Amino acid sequence: MQIEEARHNMIECQIRPWNVVSDDVLTLLQQIPREFFVPSEYKELSFADMEIPLGHGECMMAPKIEAHALQCLDIHPGERVLEVGTGSGYLTACLAWLSGDITSIEQ
Repeated sequence: MQIEEARHNMIECQIRPWNVVSDDVLTLLQQIPREFFVPSEYKELSFADMEIPLGHGECMMAPKIEAHALQCLDIHPGERVLEVGTGSGYLTACLAWLSGDITSIEQ
């Protein structure tokens, strides 16, 4: 399966059914390459409806959870965001895309 087709299917089959309708969130999911933030051994699962292990007991959330959280946060350009727990950096990139001003710390 091609990357763009997999990304499209993730959005249409996982994220929209979770009532994620924010144009900003749906656009960023198209723009930010989630597969760049997934550990190499799990690249083929970048768009799967599952948590992806990151090591040290951490994992990336399933795409629908990330998208729903981003929609609920309702972040606007210029707002300042503090993220505690950077993880893979994917959600950090999404928050930065929405706000333009993020500080992320990892414990």
